[in-house]
Amino acid sequence: MVWQTKYTLYSLGVALLLVLLILWSGRSETPDASGTREPVHLISVEQMPLDVTVEAAGSLKARDQVVIFNTLEGKTTILSLVEEGTTVAKGDKLIELDASTLQDRLVDQQITVQNAEASFVQARENYEVVKNQSKSDVEDARLAVTYAEDDLRKYEQGEFPNEKKQLQSQIAVNEEELRRAEEKFEWSKVLFDEKFISQTELQADELAAQKARIDLELSRSDFDLLLKFSHVRRLTELHAEVDKTRMALERIRRRAKADVVQAEADFNAKEALLTREKARLEKTRDELGKTVLVAPQDGVVVYATSHSRSWRSNTEPLAAGQEVLERQELIYLPSSGSMVAESQIHESNLEKVKLGQEARVYVDSMPGKSFHAVVKSVALFPDATSSWLNPDLKLYRTELELQEHDDGLRSGMNCRIEIDVAHLEQVVAIPVQAVVLEGGHRYVYLQKNGRLRRQEVTLGLSNESFVEITEGLKAGDRIQLNPPLTSMGG
Repeated sequence: MVWQTKYTLYSLGVALLLVLLILWSGRSETPDASGTREPVHLISVEQMPLDVTVEAAGSLKARDQVVIFNTLEGKTTILSLVEEGTTVAKGDKLIELDASTLQDRLVDQQITVQNAEASFVQARENYEVVKNQSKSDVEDARLAVTYAEDDLRKYEQGEFPNEKKQLQSQIAVNEEELRRAEEKFEWSKVLFDEKFISQTELQADELAAQKARIDLELSRSDFDLLLKFSHVRRLTELHAEVDKTRMALERIRRRAKADVVQAEADFNAKEALLTREKARLEKTRDELGKTVLVAPQDGVVVYATSHSRSWRSNTEPLAAGQEVLERQELIYLPSSGSMVAESQIHESNLEKVKLGQEARVYVDSMPGKSFHAVVKSVALFPDATSSWLNPDLKLYRTELELQEHDDGLRSGMNCRIEIDVAHLEQVVAIPVQAVVLEGGHRYVYLQKNGRLRRQEVTLGLSNESFVEITEGLKAGDRIQLNPPLTSMGG
């Protein structure tokens, strides 16, 4: 990032100036590991006041501001937008986005909703028809069962007993007629022998007796047929009809239930489809409403592309004809003159920065002027962008609120911050480049009896140039400013 490059160049410049200033402290030469000799720069350890600060680069933004996002799905194009720096009132139009695709989608969706409504009405009416028809079919089947059971009871309790009694009565009548006919024939034979009747009359009485005997046999045969065949067959048929109507009733009930369930499912599906299509229609109308972005409050327009740029955002200035993405920041609308300096603190300095610490903000466009500020927030997690670009670089977003206001301050201005961590009075301190780290321990190269030896030290607080020594050195000691890359022993 730009501010990181500036910050690095600034640190290197301070270190180089420090080296040049202390070259007067003395020089000597010492052999390196290859046997060649290189210049050794020695300095005297002194007690000094030490201001411990954390420095970083950053940019300004309004403390209270509304961020205007593009809330349309996918990509869209800017048709027009208000000029940056314009003072707007609540309700003023800020940006108009391309709505042609949404208007076409709205028409298509209106047609889809109309078709869905027609299908819904048809499914609803069909559902009512199927329910009524199913109810009617079940009632007809239930009546058929009732009629079959009534026919069975009528036959068992009425028709068959009556028919049986009729045949029994007929048999009794035929038996009586046969008895009378036989008696008459016997009497006729006596009268014929005594010549009271003719041969013809005797034959007539004999035929009458024979006829009565045949009628009796026929009536008895009909009775046997009723009991052995007709009754059994009729009873079987009636029982079968009852069973058949009962099964038909159960079948019709199941089919009716299935038809109703199917019609209800179709009705519910069409209703759900209509609800979904109506929701899509409302969503499309809502999306159309989002194509015109208005100011939610009074303020001064600041383009998001002017405030901050990252690897993920569009590096081109916001302008008509530019494509924008969903949830992309478009405009910042500051609501007050208070400003915030936004920066990123390296993880090595994170423990030094606390909420409420005093700080100074130096704005690049206002050289020689500083603004008093206070640390307001420190992120709990490193910035994702810097971690993605360099996994070894951990920077934590930090915000400082400026306690002073100047009309010349604008959102997006570059600045440098200087956070006051501590002020130490008369402590032993040495340049940070004089300390080396080996095996987890910190050392300096101390001159003693004309020779340099490695001396372990304990560090305290530090700033960009000097570090406090709490143990291992005292004022007046001479140490090597440029320690060797390889150990000299001790």
